[in-house]
Amino acid sequence: MSITPQTHAISRNPATGEVIEAYAFDSAEALEQSLARAAQGYASWKKLPLAQRAEAVVRLGQALRDHIERLAATITAEMGKPISQARGEVNKCADLCDWYAANGPAMLAAEATTVEHERAWIEYRPLGSILAVMPWNFPLWQVLRGAVPALLAGNTYVLKHAPNVMGSAYAMRGLFEQAGFPAGVFEVINVANELVSQSIRDPRIAAVTVTGSVAAGAAIGSQAGAALKKCVLELGGSDAFIVLADADLDEAVKAAVAGRFQNSGQVCAAAKRFIIEESIADAFTERFVAASRELVIGDPREAQTYIGPMARFDLRDELDGQVQRTLAEGATLLLGGGKVEGAGNFYQPTVLADVTPQMTSFREELFGPVASIIRARDARHALELANDSDFGLTATLFTADAATARRMADELEVGGVFINGYSASDPRVCFGGVKKSGFGRELSHFGVREFCNAQTVWVDRR
Repeated sequence: MSITPQTHAISRNPATGEVIEAYAFDSAEALEQSLARAAQGYASWKKLPLAQRAEAVVRLGQALRDHIERLAATITAEMGKPISQARGEVNKCADLCDWYAANGPAMLAAEATTVEHERAWIEYRPLGSILAVMPWNFPLWQVLRGAVPALLAGNTYVLKHAPNVMGSAYAMRGLFEQAGFPAGVFEVINVANELVSQSIRDPRIAAVTVTGSVAAGAAIGSQAGAALKKCVLELGGSDAFIVLADADLDEAVKAAVAGRFQNSGQVCAAAKRFIIEESIADAFTERFVAASRELVIGDPREAQTYIGPMARFDLRDELDGQVQRTLAEGATLLLGGGKVEGAGNFYQPTVLADVTPQMTSFREELFGPVASIIRARDARHALELANDSDFGLTATLFTADAATARRMADELEVGGVFINGYSASDPRVCFGGVKKSGFGRELSHFGVREFCNAQTVWVDRR
């Protein structure tokens, strides 16, 4: 059999272009076995006392720490994340396990209430096997931030990972085995799109979660809807980063650089549209461009590298097309603006100025190391520009006026607002979006209950 993207999931090192490994897609028979194991695993896993499920999550966190160097190296090789950031991702996953093991059981406890002097309460019951279609940009974090709370609640998890990071998927499966999770609780499937659709329709799949593009979310979400199955969609964004005239400019620039260029700009909640109040726009732009020019781009295995290669060659071509269209529409190029020559899949850190709402980089999500600078007349205009988007994942706001920040946060049409600090995800707070950024929430108590049946129990109803 020839090795093609139609027959194999191909892991390719984006820093060199070399194929790491090709994984043959699962057959229909292999998929059937995975779904059967997940269903059988659910029957016993949901009955295991919650405290024992929490203990398994603690062991998973320890397994992550035990293998941090191997896991980080796999992430860096498969999708080009600089090694220091890859280690940070593994540690973040381990911390997530610890937090949910300590706090999740209380979130899943029965909630008692009184109804007309009669006894009633709400129980949080698991739904069953959850199908997760996950992306490549955070190969461990995107998976585990959804899987850990779902598993703690008593569900089982069937992971369909992005084809270019299947090495990370199989590494995670090994961690679950090492941590002592029973067979079928965490399954990995490697299938083509038609078998994903078959899995969604399968009665053993209770719900679906997707992180990815709008097109992928719409396709999978519609299939889940047709099958009357709950789904959670996290579909990216074109997040606004607002800087008002009274902001601490040094802190704003520092956060802007990190918020845009972390993970080579391949972050759904990264700052992408920098909306700067007119009176400080020149000063901000000058400092932002200077700081961006100093970022080290190169071999992601080197500790000093901040920007590695983009994960896929087709996505670099798409990004470059968006940049060139924006320039043709009248934007000004201040930095970068093209591919880095050579075998690797590198793109120059790029800054576009004089961007307006009619331009490509304002209207579309640019998933790579490209920043768009937009001038706002005042705070009200900045708010209007931020909300003028089909997306609504997060927004960042820098201002010294706390009252202004709260008023603007009330009006920002996004799932998360970050005041005087760039966007982040943390198990203590929920994460998700509105508009075309999707629906449903991950993390916090919302995440642990998202795939639960909130069951009312009412005793002696008269």
